[in-house]
Amino acid sequence: MSLYAIGDLHLSFDERIEKPMDIFGDLWLDHHVKVKEYWEKTIGEEDTIFIPGDVSWGLRLDEAMADFEWINALPGHKVITKGNHDLWWTSTNKMNSMFPGITFLQNHCYMIPGTKVGLCGTRGWICPGTEAFDDHDRKIYDREMIRLRFSLEEARSAGAETIIAALHYPPTNDKMQASGFTDMMTEYGVETCIYGHLHGKEAFKNGLSGVLNGVEYRLVSLDYLECKPELIRE
Repeated sequence: MSLYAIGDLHLSFDERIEKPMDIFGDLWLDHHVKVKEYWEKTIGEEDTIFIPGDVSWGLRLDEAMADFEWINALPGHKVITKGNHDLWWTSTNKMNSMFPGITFLQNHCYMIPGTKVGLCGTRGWICPGTEAFDDHDRKIYDREMIRLRFSLEEARSAGAETIIAALHYPPTNDKMQASGFTDMMTEYGVETCIYGHLHGKEAFKNGLSGVLNGVEYRLVSLDYLECKPELIRE
């Protein structure tokens, strides 16, 4: 059993949704075809795929259903956390009753069956030190910190010996300064933190890569990975 990750699928199979992504480059032309090809070549039914947000352009749950059906049909078990564009997100209890191959994760952890590996995560937010960070941002940032702690605490209580965490937003500001998110990852002994949100070569430079205070950070947005799900842990 292996763990893979890819974020920012930005799907829009529902005919009511028109959201082309090719403004970010030719890689996004029919990007779902490329993702499916690489996914099916690489990932088996026994594997787990961590998807840190921005899954569907649907504004409501019914507008995202075709995207979930597409994801559910792919091999492996998918664990999805929320992104800033996932406006369809509703009760996780409701969503987790929809598809056997998908777990929607918020405030909890997902223990990979047969292992002591716990998957944790939350959406995250822009971090202090970001230009124009204000009181409104602080409220959201603090709330997301609480959500992350809930998730990490559950992993600890479940006996996880390895914790893989996901944020949608980068875990630091663009100056790569430590944040409450990175401090908490270190506090709970997270092995690897994945994140997405950044698109385009210039934006990629704003993401933390490598090890900070014992935690590995990896950008896994779709265009950064060139549509290829990345192996996180075997």
